[in-house]
Amino acid sequence: MTPLAIDEATVARHLDVASAMDVVRSAALALARGEAAVRPRQRVRHADAVQQLLPAAIGGRLGFKHYIVGPTGVTFRVMLFAPDGTWLANIEANTLGQLRTGAASGVATELLANADARSVAILGTGFQARTQLEAICIARPAIDDLRVWGRTPSKVEAFCRELSVTLGRTVRPMTTAREAVTGAAIVATMTSAEEPILEGAWLAPGTHVNAAGSNRLTHREIDQEVVRRARVIAVEDLEQAHMEAGDLIRNEAAAPWARTVLLSDLAAGSVSGRKSAEDITLFASLGIGLWDIAAANFVYDAVLAAR
Repeated sequence: MTPLAIDEATVARHLDVASAMDVVRSAALALARGEAAVRPRQRVRHADAVQQLLPAAIGGRLGFKHYIVGPTGVTFRVMLFAPDGTWLANIEANTLGQLRTGAASGVATELLANADARSVAILGTGFQARTQLEAICIARPAIDDLRVWGRTPSKVEAFCRELSVTLGRTVRPMTTAREAVTGAAIVATMTSAEEPILEGAWLAPGTHVNAAGSNRLTHREIDQEVVRRARVIAVEDLEQAHMEAGDLIRNEAAAPWARTVLLSDLAAGSVSGRKSAEDITLFASLGIGLWDIAAANFVYDAVLAAR
């Protein structure tokens, strides 16, 4: 059997932020019920390249996302298999990864942000930042105060113009990260920063934070005070978090692990999230292969149904 080749345009035709949130939410519940499996990201370094592999299984299918970061850039693919080893699909996964990453933050926002949240600040203006903001606005549709900060003012302006059209509401550029964050009910970080761009002292009581830009031990976007002030910290996979969550590992003096829970257990209701409107909550997002394989299943089924 020849595997189905699915390109980026086909992924974008069948999957959007809202449907990706449904996929991640369902996959999280399946994981909590023991109906899905995931392993931490594996990295292999050779010469100037790093190969990365994220395996998982759900819905009667197995697979992995694979990408190599090297001198010429990066290409993402998901390989999907049947339990008997039949290769079902070879899926281009840059768009898929962007959508599932935003979707995970959207689901975390549903589970942890105050229900009456009306303001959001996002630090970062890159490819992944777009779906972060879209997903947060789906999770909290009453949001009407949207603020953006980034290191390059021209990119901030362009991002705000684009997202104002996409979201149908005004997205405002901010001149400093602190200005963006002060008073925001929800804060998202999506940058390549190696040292903190978000300080816990800036956070108002009740803020929910999605720290989504770092998946490396050597990088952190948030400072120790963010971690210290968080009453609950959600992660997608505890083993992977202990391996590569620089935002937690490099802030271990704030004792994060005693307050760390699984996003899947929050979704299933087996652990509690915020206990009061004043609690600060944190989602330390790394991205797990389960979201990729669940999204790949969704796209694969949609492509088959459309034939």
